[in-house]
Amino acid sequence: MHDIGSKPALRAELLANRAELSADVRSAAGRSIRDTLLGVPQLEMAGTVAAYVSLGTEPETHGLLFALWKRGTYVLLPRLLPDNELDWASYEGPDSLVPGRFGLMEPSEPARGVEAIASADVVLVPALAVDRTGVRLGRGGGSYDRALARVSPAVLTVALLYEGELVDTLPREPHDQRVRAAVTPESGLHPLGGAN
Repeated sequence: MHDIGSKPALRAELLANRAELSADVRSAAGRSIRDTLLGVPQLEMAGTVAAYVSLGTEPETHGLLFALWKRGTYVLLPRLLPDNELDWASYEGPDSLVPGRFGLMEPSEPARGVEAIASADVVLVPALAVDRTGVRLGRGGGSYDRALARVSPAVLTVALLYEGELVDTLPREPHDQRVRAAVTPESGLHPLGGAN
């Protein structure tokens, strides 16, 4: 899996690997990632963090969102629009989440617009895999590539992964936006090279 292959085949393999993880493993991974991220200086100083609500087999983010919110960070969460763009609204605790499209949990607060992500000091991004240069493999909808294109190069963008999902090389297309770091449960935060 560490070699360049087709994106659909890689996605299928990565999703199959995640499906084999137990709920306990996913929960423990989420706690470890939460603890690592809460200690990252950029997140400690961030006034606004754009994040996401984990879905299915993704590393669990509910505890991280709650911890950021409780310590006074303004947390922006995405809402998937019909054109696959991401609108953003504030997280006001677990009770502020409502079901959205495709089983996603979304913020119920007023929409801030697709440009709101540009105000974030740190952006946390879902991914199936990331390579050492920051190329990110998502689910294929392109929503996050469009959203990340609105983020300043100076802003820390971090993909949340399981062990083994930070790989040497991934296929990259011109529209693919790189992330600047990845975090895994066991080995923590990995700064990544490469520019968009």
